[in-house]
Amino acid sequence: MDRRTTDPLTIIAMILTIVGGINWLLVAFGFNLVEALFGPVATSVLTKLVYILVGIAAIYLLYPLYQMLTTPRERPVVRP
Repeated sequence: MDRRTTDPLTIIAMILTIVGGINWLLVAFGFNLVEALFGPVATSVLTKLVYILVGIAAIYLLYPLYQMLTTPRERPVVRP
């Protein structure tokens, strides 16, 4: 397995980004899971912290995405 996908920081960033994506899906249906758990953004430091961590995780994942898109792939050898 590739080092980029087994790096603990990358895994944590992926989990946080997935949580953020699921929260946005729920927001589209009128329910904010993060605010339901930790309180409104205006009053809860934890809610702000979750949003900040999700944002940082998304920014962090830009580099592994860039590497994945620019790394040449090995092609299988086709023999006649």
